Amino acid sequence: MIRHIVFVRFRPDISQDQRQALFAELAALKALIPGTQDFVCGANISPEEPVTHDFNDGFWFDFDTAVTRDAYLIDERHKKIGAKLVSAAEGGLSGIQVFDIEI
Repeated sequence: MIRHIVFVRFRPDISQDQRQALFAELAALKALIPGTQDFVCGANISPEEPVTHDFNDGFWFDFDTAVTRDAYLIDERHKKIGAKLVSAAEGGLSGIQVFDIEI
């Protein structure tokens, strides 16, 4: 299984409602992309503030295989939501960190 983890540093003007709307759009992909096992999102509650680098929100998808993950990455719905996420992130792409791990 592949866990696709994404950390986001939202721009200060992006409200909690806007963040939740983006996460809801992402969550909907779980039912649309076969082999997607789980979606979890939330705020970073780590007390290690200096090393969080202000990545205060995040989410992950669990995919059956790397092939499933790759299908998600090229899915047009994902690309559309991803563009919204980049637009909402502080500094664009520099406000997003992605980490995939096999579990």
